[in-house]
Amino acid sequence: MQILVVEKQTRSIKPLGDDLARNGYRTRTASTGATALEAYEDAELVVLDVDLPDIDGLEVCRRIRAHSQTPVIALTDGGAGVDRVLVLQAGADDCLDKPYEFRELLARIEAVMRRSRRPGQPRARLGHLSIDGLCINPASRDVRMHGEPVDLTRKEFDLLYHLASNPDNVLSRERLMAEVWGDSTLHARSSRGSRTIDTHVSSLRSKIGSNWIRTVHGIGFQFSGADRIR
Repeated sequence: MQILVVEKQTRSIKPLGDDLARNGYRTRTASTGATALEAYEDAELVVLDVDLPDIDGLEVCRRIRAHSQTPVIALTDGGAGVDRVLVLQAGADDCLDKPYEFRELLARIEAVMRRSRRPGQPRARLGHLSIDGLCINPASRDVRMHGEPVDLTRKEFDLLYHLASNPDNVLSRERLMAEVWGDSTLHARSSRGSRTIDTHVSSLRSKIGSNWIRTVHGIGFQFSGADRIR
């Protein structure tokens, strides 16, 4: 599971990332709101300090929630007068005052993730896929190439699985943006939408090989090897 840690204090962001890594989490870090808004799409949870140097943390939380259901735990300075109600109204799933006990943060991460995996989420449309050495397991969200694990981010897995679920179809950028990112407001042909899709496709190709995702110029992308799925 990947966590994005957003905090302006660089002297504390690395120790927090190290502590999370020791407890089995993969982490990315950001020290500004702008960086956080570029990086949150690949995270499964965001730990967000609301005191940021560029964009107000509450606004960062609102923007994340406007385009994603990624869980957010907000960190607030109890003496700064930030109302916990405002933090929750901005879309945070939980709120924790600084300074805090790391064990409490871990407990809150586990609780938020349990709530986020609630019943009613879409089920995987396919079972385990095995295609010429590429194995995709939607239940465990595990991808292997010739038996070796492939480390994918959350959105990389979602994109790969979505393409593999529709092997007979060329999926347009607009459709991918709406169905994988859940974002119908960000036009896929905009600079940000296009960059987001292209970056994830390029990263997937670098990890599993360039022959698995075919570019159909002027339309979108297609999963290659539909006739090899078994």
